Amino acid sequence: MSQDDPPSSLDEEGRASIARMFSGCAEVVGVDHVASVIAGGPTHSGDSQLVAYIGLEPSGKAHLAYILLADTIRNMLDEGVNVIILLADWHAWVNDKFDRDMDKITLAGEYMTEVFRALLGNPEEGEGSGQLRFLSASELMDSGKYWERVLHCSKNMSLSRVRRTFSIMGRDEDSSDHDLAAFYYPAMQAADIFELEVDIAFGGMDQRKAHMYMRDVADKYGWTKATCIHTPMLSGLKGTGGRMDSFDHKMSKSHPGNAILLHDSPESLREKMGEAFLEVGNPDSPVFEIARHIVLPKSGSIQVNPNPEYGEPSIWGDLQSFIDAVADGSVHPLDAKMAVADGLAEALAPVAEHFADKPELLSEMNQLTNSQ
Repeated sequence: MSQDDPPSSLDEEGRASIARMFSGCAEVVGVDHVASVIAGGPTHSGDSQLVAYIGLEPSGKAHLAYILLADTIRNMLDEGVNVIILLADWHAWVNDKFDRDMDKITLAGEYMTEVFRALLGNPEEGEGSGQLRFLSASELMDSGKYWERVLHCSKNMSLSRVRRTFSIMGRDEDSSDHDLAAFYYPAMQAADIFELEVDIAFGGMDQRKAHMYMRDVADKYGWTKATCIHTPMLSGLKGTGGRMDSFDHKMSKSHPGNAILLHDSPESLREKMGEAFLEVGNPDSPVFEIARHIVLPKSGSIQVNPNPEYGEPSIWGDLQSFIDAVADGSVHPLDAKMAVADGLAEALAPVAEHFADKPELLSEMNQLTNSQ
């Protein structure tokens, strides 16, 4: 984990708390704010309660990287942080999700709420220590100060500076000169953080530019700069370098096999993993990434069960040994893929169980995203 070094004034437990809180993050920026709160300083809101937030567009079916976000949320809840999941409905509208149909976006937000309840085991909800909150951007925007903050976050920011953040929306820099609303998106995301008086802003590494934009705004006005934490990005199944992106209703038609959905059946997981890219010996291959970030943390081991005529079952407790076994021929690449697929099926079982009690919601999402 790349992390600013917490102030040496923190005691051992304080430093250990930060390490637990941000375990698994690819990057931590500005850890000094959280460290100061743990040392007895004020939070962004002025009280003693650390608040974290992630903003997510309700844009489609949840994919595997949501597990990384949920694991980060769990780590913070366990350390007494209050975590807000902002259902960024108006942000999704600006980003043309579901053809800007707010009823569909709202349904996707309800679905997303249940996804995180499933991944987190229905944690206690509320505004207190170690509790989870769901809030829509529509609710947040009712504040009389919100749009004032958006204007502050827009002032003196050049168009070229804003363009450089467009990757947070899955757009390139030249994609939105015809769409003025898109230029407000980064300012809205920064305003969310200040309006919610957030101490920790988090998301995948793809959100880094938005968070750095927010920190630039805070510098201009002397506002509190939230600590920013970023989880790793999972590669798409077709190869390294590409992202396992948000699997929305548009992408599902053009890249149906590039992402693993949280609702994939064990059979579908085996099919997708069987076709996934695996470069022998390369730890950044998608199959090995999934083993590193999902299967090993959840199961503690990878269990390989080849057909008896091709070898004996084996169990691997660390990633490098598993990679080496595939490289030296001890484990066939296809058997390795099936082992990871079976580990994923185990990790996703709680999601299937949760939505078994909400078949109508999942059915509506399937219709909305044109998937089964």
